[in-house]
Amino acid sequence: MADVSHTRGASSAHPGVSDTRGDIGAHPDVPEMRARYARVLGGRDVALLDGPIFLAGLFIALSPWILHYTTSQPGLVVHNVIMGIAIAGLALVFSATPTRTYGFSWALVFLGAWMVAAPWVVGSSPDRGVFLSNVIPGGLTAVLGLVCAGAALMAARKRTKIERTSRMNRPVQT
Repeated sequence: MADVSHTRGASSAHPGVSDTRGDIGAHPDVPEMRARYARVLGGRDVALLDGPIFLAGLFIALSPWILHYTTSQPGLVVHNVIMGIAIAGLALVFSATPTRTYGFSWALVFLGAWMVAAPWVVGSSPDRGVFLSNVIPGGLTAVLGLVCAGAALMAARKRTKIERTSRMNRPVQT
């Protein structure tokens, strides 16, 4: 029968080999590994918001046909299609390349705010359905864009803090 006791220390079967588990915190590359890990995962803080932003953009683009105001508000139809495609496109770009593009989250705030004002600026005497189909997804886009922008700002601050500490912990090369 084999010895299955898991004792620590050098074993007689493998002389010179210790199976004690040391702390990796003493490894010289730990700050660099932490910085790389933070850099790779830094942009995924708000990945769950990409889907609702995309759906809001899709609804904005399709709302003239869903609510049947293509004949009563022709200017708003073109506007909503363009804005919906822009918002949905930004959501797709955010999910494809998050670390590079979350700085553009502020654009969602402005696009959402513009969607709230669009029924009166672009349209002419909007009824309740037109009003709600622009204000609700526009407000949702602005709020989600604000959350994304805030998370991107916090992630950038965290990244610079980690990079700063990793540079301070590097050994001085002479």
